Amino acid sequence: MKKSALINADLSHLIATLGHTDEVTICDAGLPIPGDTQRIDLALIPGVPSFMDTIRAVLSEMQIEGVVMAEEFAEVSPTHHQALLTLIDEEARKTDKNIAVTYIPHEAFKAQTHRSKAVIRTGECTPYANVIFQSGVVF
Repeated sequence: MKKSALINADLSHLIATLGHTDEVTICDAGLPIPGDTQRIDLALIPGVPSFMDTIRAVLSEMQIEGVVMAEEFAEVSPTHHQALLTLIDEEARKTDKNIAVTYIPHEAFKAQTHRSKAVIRTGECTPYANVIFQSGVVF
């Protein structure tokens, strides 16, 4: 049995196969997922798993160097937005690496999900609770 925190086989495999700059989307229950992109559907019921719990699990094993969010996120869902920024800041301090944060319009965000290696769907029902992580390197 895997010893580290992330025990979901699909998530663990995804993270193990990421290369530098590969993108992974973590989304709420409502974001449309491109048909040609790997879908890892974790949603069970509304709110389970939560967006933030899923982010914590992914960041326990994934090195990130960039983050993309919709411009609308901060205004429409400020509590979740601030919680995500706090986790990103903690990750940057823990790894001593800069993490670029970029904001784009929601429609552009949805288009960019087509570049993701996978989209991880949560049970989150908070508007715009979506993020694209760009994979970094550990060296």
